[in-house]
Amino acid sequence: MLRLLRLLLLLLLLPPPGSPEPPGLAPLSPAAPPQAPDLLYADGLRAYAAGAWAPAVALLREALRSRAALGRARRDCGALCAAEPGAALPAVPLDAPGRDSGPGRAQGAWERLLLRAALRRAECLTQCGARRLGPGGAARLRVGSALRDAFRRREPYNYLQRAYYQLKKLDLAAAAAHTFFVANPTHLQMREDMAKYRRMSRVRPQSFRDLETPPHWAAYDEGLELLGHQEAGLALPRLEEALQEILAQMESCRAGCEGPEEQQSEEEEEGAGSQGGLYEIIAGHWIRVLQCRQRCVGDTATRPGRSFPVPDFLPSLLRQLHKAHAQVGNLSQAMENVLSVLLFYPEDETAKKALNEYQTQLGEPRPGLGPREDIQRFILRSLGEKRHLYYAMEHLGASFKDPDPWTPAAVIPEALREKLREDQEKRPWDHEPPQPKPLTHWKDVLLLEGVTLTHDARQLNGSERVVLDGLLTPAECGVLLQLAKDATEAGARSGYRGRRSPHSPHERFEGLTVLKAAQLANAGAVGSQGAKLLLEVSERVRTLTQAYFSPERPLHLSFTQLVCRSAIEGEQDQRMDLSHPVHADNCVLDPDTGECWREPPAYTYRDYSGLLYLNDDFHGGDLFFTEPNALTVTVSSASLWTACGLQLRWGESPWCVGCDTRAALRPGTVAHLGA
Repeated sequence: MLRLLRLLLLLLLLPPPGSPEPPGLAPLSPAAPPQAPDLLYADGLRAYAAGAWAPAVALLREALRSRAALGRARRDCGALCAAEPGAALPAVPLDAPGRDSGPGRAQGAWERLLLRAALRRAECLTQCGARRLGPGGAARLRVGSALRDAFRRREPYNYLQRAYYQLKKLDLAAAAAHTFFVANPTHLQMREDMAKYRRMSRVRPQSFRDLETPPHWAAYDEGLELLGHQEAGLALPRLEEALQEILAQMESCRAGCEGPEEQQSEEEEEGAGSQGGLYEIIAGHWIRVLQCRQRCVGDTATRPGRSFPVPDFLPSLLRQLHKAHAQVGNLSQAMENVLSVLLFYPEDETAKKALNEYQTQLGEPRPGLGPREDIQRFILRSLGEKRHLYYAMEHLGASFKDPDPWTPAAVIPEALREKLREDQEKRPWDHEPPQPKPLTHWKDVLLLEGVTLTHDARQLNGSERVVLDGLLTPAECGVLLQLAKDATEAGARSGYRGRRSPHSPHERFEGLTVLKAAQLANAGAVGSQGAKLLLEVSERVRTLTQAYFSPERPLHLSFTQLVCRSAIEGEQDQRMDLSHPVHADNCVLDPDTGECWREPPAYTYRDYSGLLYLNDDFHGGDLFFTEPNALTVTVSSASLWTACGLQLRWGESPWCVGCDTRAALRPGTVAHLGA
């Protein structure tokens, strides 16, 4: 009943038909206390699934507003209560009791101070949350880890763009699509939708805007662009704004670390918080809060849609600031910023040289001139937290990955320095697979130059089908073809139990798996370049498949095989058979009933199969898809351009290959459910 009333209320807030939509995704009823984001989001998805587009838009927008209001309230209440008299944590060091007091009295006094401060802080946060968020405060709006991840990936905008499209609000649909795509650049289905919006004459170019652009990135990018045009005077306000927004974003992130969501997430992952006594539980929770706070540095420095933060984000911005101030003659401000750089890197020769130049130009000493106060506070607080975390690493077995390269060695306990140095010196592939150097950013599909979508599921007369071109260069195809030739000359055959003709007596089948290629390369029978490229290309194909079909869950390779099929001379006359019968890889096809049963001997764990062509100098061998009756052909690769670097990819579909003579890389991928 409550959900029905909520839905009716939000419907009343929608503009009447024909009225102009406010720009962007404007908040609905800003004076009203926010509702629970998880309930709003769930109701929005139900409305979306039912095709109730207007209610879906209202609910999803209200879910976004509610979550944003929760974040602002937590940040503001945290700052307010931290400054509340009597709510500050005791500053008396634990190891420095008064001269006339015994250890027991000092400990009791410290515990009373800590308890009083904690109770005052809790009281303040509870009252502030109730004022800002209504009865129950933040506890009523608690957000689970799954919903947090969905909002982080901007999934509501994926549904919003579709709903707006159905409501004929194309400008808002394009804006929602662009907002989602910025945070999910490997989502090829959304890329395809974006291309469709760009082809629509009714969609204005300015509609493609990011509705969730973090303020610090907007100011930072504009400032750098102005610096690139030698407009230092115009760039300075934007760069200063970027710095303040970065610090504000970190404060907002840090405030979120003190909420119940962070505790819930960490306990789900590590099972922490349920063992030990009072002090062990307090220490465990405090360590998790500090770990979360330290991660805020990397989170703030990571652009939406990217996996890694901008290195040395704050110091690099301060370097830009001191240079820009010097260009316009603000030498005092230039000195403040270069001194702030030296707080991070005291031995930075470039910064020390710039400092000397500024001092010489000023001519007279400035006693009160020093580093920026906001940067001093940031560094002192960060170093204090690092000391606690390194202590916990040394004595409590906690884990901590320092996000900052500028951390002084003196902060790290001597017992940990050697181990941390060894970890840093280890090769990257001791922890993760090596990345191919020619395509160091292949995980970001936007940087895979030359990859194009040539046929989608509609053009291929089915679902979960796609053709991508440009996955390989001619040189890479040549390397893999040479690998196949060398393996054949070495007498290697892997897959299908080594049989020469596993599917048809009229064809010769040569197959090479990644493992066999590695073994041959180790023995010197084939070149290591080809074996390594076979692995790299397999992973490249897996990434593109996941991006297009399954961006919300990881896919894993189940089988990769370099396959060469060739017709046997003298055995082709009067031939009427296929290379192998029509089948589906991940289910047992029953042509009589049209059913496909997910049971052995089919590869039931496989979700997608595909072919990546390496050459086009062959005849026959057309891949085709059929209806479940295994007779009616729905599409054939004869209508496609099959050449080096072209990939066909499909899900659960009956398919077959006709008589052929070709070389193709045939990888299969599997998704682990529940991952």
